[in-house]
Amino acid sequence: MTDISKSYKELGIDHIKEVFDLLDETFKAREIPYYLLGATAIALELLKDGIKPARGTKDIDFAIMISSYADYQGLIDDLKEKGFVNVTDPWTFYHKAFEIAIDILPFGEIEENNTVNFNERNVDFHVLGMHVVLSQEDLATVYIEEKVANIPSLPGMILLKLVAWSDRPEKRENDLGDILLIIKNYYWMMSEFIIDNHTDLLEVLTDDGENSQRIVASRVLGREAAKYLKQSDQLKERILQVLEQNINEKYKSAIAKNWAVKLDESLDYTLSLLQSFLTGIKERI
Repeated sequence: MTDISKSYKELGIDHIKEVFDLLDETFKAREIPYYLLGATAIALELLKDGIKPARGTKDIDFAIMISSYADYQGLIDDLKEKGFVNVTDPWTFYHKAFEIAIDILPFGEIEENNTVNFNERNVDFHVLGMHVVLSQEDLATVYIEEKVANIPSLPGMILLKLVAWSDRPEKRENDLGDILLIIKNYYWMMSEFIIDNHTDLLEVLTDDGENSQRIVASRVLGREAAKYLKQSDQLKERILQVLEQNINEKYKSAIAKNWAVKLDESLDYTLSLLQSFLTGIKERI
């Protein structure tokens, strides 16, 4: 039997445990709730089902629930004492000895209108959706040896990825690949759940194998994502705007074009994946 506490080694990220231990110790010392996000979180969740990571990354993303910028700065001071240095964006830190970059994204009471302002660089970071997605009881857990980290559900992860990509599409192309990775694997990961809770969609399945399975998966993910959107009009408005814009742009859709290349499929097919996700959302909101 596979020991999921060891599966993180499949990521191929040198020193991930050492870095995770440093962060876990620092967050807990200040009683800061934290959540693992991004490609690393998705990869660890897929590894539970024996699905190897599709792309390597040495970037690890954390969201932290924190009250004020002063508290955030205190945390940063602690991290610097442990060897992390601030680079590029004000929320990005690098540990030279371990050669790993981390993003630490604050949300919670520190927010103002779904935005965190980093005063010293006059930079805003948009955290729309984080509080809604990360305050639910459906968080998943992943393991790094004896340490446990909470991560968003996969439908919630897609919403956060869509928000992040739409904020900075020129810098966040990998978000689209991460969303597609979830869609590609969700049917097999959640087949029993789909059969028990979304039986009506089984009639969509055809003998074309993975193509129709992805369509079903996308629709189920949309239905499951809708519960978050019902809790935030701003999040709902943003997600619907991104999806509808890309669908209406048809062959010019940035998302559809990205997925068509990655899947080696037609734009018509990848547009149908987007439409299926949107349809699932609208069925439940």
